[in-house]
Amino acid sequence: MPEPKSKFGLRTVGIYGLLVGIPVVISVVWLTEATSRGTVARSAESVNGHPLAHLLLAIAVVVAACKAAGWVLRRIGQPPVVGEIAAGILLGPSVLGAVWPAGASGLLPADILPQLNVLAQVGIVLFVFLTGLELNQKLLRGRGHLAVVVSHVSIAVPFVLGILLAAVAYAKFAPQGVGSLAFALFIGVSMSITALPVLVRILQDTKMFHSRIGVVTLTCAVVDDVTAWSLLALVVALVTASSLTGVVLTIGLAAAFAGLLLFVARPLMARFVGRTAEPTLRRMAPLALVGVLLCAMATDWIGVHAMFGAFMFGLVFPRGNAIEKWLQENTGGLTTALMLPLFFAYSGLRTDLGLLSDVSLWLWCVAILAVAVVGKLVSAAVAARSVGESLCRSLQIGVLMNCRGLTELVVLNVGLDLGVLSPTMFTMLVIMALVSTAVTAPMAVYLNKRAGRREATVSRIRVEQDLPKAA
Repeated sequence: MPEPKSKFGLRTVGIYGLLVGIPVVISVVWLTEATSRGTVARSAESVNGHPLAHLLLAIAVVVAACKAAGWVLRRIGQPPVVGEIAAGILLGPSVLGAVWPAGASGLLPADILPQLNVLAQVGIVLFVFLTGLELNQKLLRGRGHLAVVVSHVSIAVPFVLGILLAAVAYAKFAPQGVGSLAFALFIGVSMSITALPVLVRILQDTKMFHSRIGVVTLTCAVVDDVTAWSLLALVVALVTASSLTGVVLTIGLAAAFAGLLLFVARPLMARFVGRTAEPTLRRMAPLALVGVLLCAMATDWIGVHAMFGAFMFGLVFPRGNAIEKWLQENTGGLTTALMLPLFFAYSGLRTDLGLLSDVSLWLWCVAILAVAVVGKLVSAAVAARSVGESLCRSLQIGVLMNCRGLTELVVLNVGLDLGVLSPTMFTMLVIMALVSTAVTAPMAVYLNKRAGRREATVSRIRVEQDLPKAA
């Protein structure tokens, strides 16, 4: 059946003129009159700033720079997160701001930084939730003694060393008005971090994810991550509370919140997921994000930071269902591709290598790196050796546990936002995080090959020794 031909007559022209022509004429007349009064000139001043255009340009530049740097670093055997962190520093005052100030202010003007920070904070909340969601709690089965020993030793030793370092550095680097306890606790926590998400990517890239050492290290990192986030929540409570009563109240509310999620919300969600059909679960999956935001809001109101609520919600969320799959497929990609680069850029804009203009400050930076590496790598290796691992495998575990990456940046930004860390100390700790993450993959691969050759040699010798007995 042929389609009817459209009729273009006087009626159509009349309707067009009524609905389009008259509004256009009215708009032109109004604009002409407004221009004569100068109102348009005043409004154009704000429009010419193009705040949305500047924000979109900044996001495009940040994402492109982070992904390009990540691709380059992956080509030379580094995890992309190292390149993305480095890209954030390059976009900040350390490089772009020093070489081309006009370009830096044009690409990343100061008035859009608060907007970037808001997007970055939402991204970090989602990232921490996914971190809790990705924690494979089944890894703890049968390896509890090893995980507890290695992870807690690799937290306790660097924590104590960080406190000792803070005692020496307090007079020089602590911001005015910050107590020695708050400063020392934050330095201690920053020295104790292992970045579980970055560690997972390194193990996958180096083909060690399913190896025995990979599973052992992931097990330790799971315990380490839970302990580290709990410590951070405790430290934030101590820093933000104005009195001892406030500290006790904050910790009590945080413990009650965690208990509510573990013993009430967790079984209820598991029961709901188990009784609901998969198509219905997929339709309701976006509501999980509402739960993430509400939990983050609750702990931010309590005073232990929004990230703790998001992490706890991810920890108790049911696994192996349509909602988890939807979250991994949709939220994970958006967070990694868009929001985390904004966090890297925002961190880079707060990292100013120009603050380390004195040689003595670079010596302090080296000392911080040495304390961090010795505290984390050596303590984890000694602990692994004490429970029966070989020397090479123990060192390999220590190297992998020394990976800090993005999680360290999250902790450092919390410290800077609270005013506990000065910009100079923040910059030195960012350098420590970047270097300790960059050396993880090549050192782990080298130790893995060396341990493999040694184990193959020992196995061959044992076979040769058993041959005469069999004859």
